[in-house]
Amino acid sequence: MKFKSIYVAATSQHVGKTTSTLGLVSAFMKQGYTVGYCKPVGQKFLDVKNLRVDKDTILFADLIHFDIIPDIHSPVILGPGATGRYLDHPEKYPYEEKIRKASSKLAQENDLVIYEGTGHPGVGSVAGLSNAYVAKMLDAGVIMVVEGGIGSTIDKMHMCLSLFREQNVPILGVIVNKVIPEKRAKIERYLKRWMKPHQLRLLGLVPYDKSLAYPVMRTVTNSINGIVTHNADKLDNKVEDILAGSLIDLKELKTFNNLLLVVGARIIDSAIKKIDTIAKMINIKHSPLSGIVATGQGTPGRDSLAYIHKHKIPLVRTNLDTYGSVLRISKIEVKINQNTPWKVLRAIELIGENVDLDPVLIPA
Repeated sequence: MKFKSIYVAATSQHVGKTTSTLGLVSAFMKQGYTVGYCKPVGQKFLDVKNLRVDKDTILFADLIHFDIIPDIHSPVILGPGATGRYLDHPEKYPYEEKIRKASSKLAQENDLVIYEGTGHPGVGSVAGLSNAYVAKMLDAGVIMVVEGGIGSTIDKMHMCLSLFREQNVPILGVIVNKVIPEKRAKIERYLKRWMKPHQLRLLGLVPYDKSLAYPVMRTVTNSINGIVTHNADKLDNKVEDILAGSLIDLKELKTFNNLLLVVGARIIDSAIKKIDTIAKMINIKHSPLSGIVATGQGTPGRDSLAYIHKHKIPLVRTNLDTYGSVLRISKIEVKINQNTPWKVLRAIELIGENVDLDPVLIPA
């Protein structure tokens, strides 16, 4: 193997670092390597057993089956207020030392350690911990993840890679994510044409997969400041599309499952009755609904509540109107996490099917 440390970076947030890292970790494990994971610099965190860790660390702990040790797997978190505190008293925050200690421990225990970057390559610079500097400190080769396209993709890639080149960090290759299938051949042709004289290797093009963009009811509820009144244990239901209460028709119910019904509370009874009637007409025994958001004032009737209980549909109330709810839900930035196991599996499949790791594994 060329490098025992691989740093997964990206041109910006929401490009596919976590998706790619999941696939890479799984692929290397299938090759027989023991793989360690670390998020050296995190921004968003969760408290687990009174320990603060980056949220992505929890996901990888489930995949690789390790007990989370924050100092090892999530050594630095630059949460709210952290940058100001660091700039006021940098001597109190030995961030670099913490990362080096984590790296040393992981290197002793694993054949390979994969480090997941944060945001764009410059994130962390305020504390002297840009992605590029951290990758150099870890003696890691970089895999850069970019979003599918041509002009804007090349522009962002060139700008972001310059930070790593400035630190003399080797670039192992590029993964192009969220590629529209019909444009794949064209994108691949032009990217290779540009990358060749820049001595960059294209490791693979990963097609856009709509299922990775599906939120779950928990995320929907948080986005609208909702209150769950029924079936709170079903908040991991995925949402594939939104169905407005006034736009229920046969075509939609035949085409989609896992629909989110967003409806005014005053007309929820008529909406549910119509859905149930259409489902019976086309011999659908299950409910097409993965959740219901009831807006405004009003109370579901007895028949509606019976339907909700029978099909175990989470009902969420919000003070927003229907338009405002749909608007907020449509703007949700979806991330893979431990509550979306189907996404984890799909991410692993996509990387396995579309990314060639031989250039990374085999010494040049």
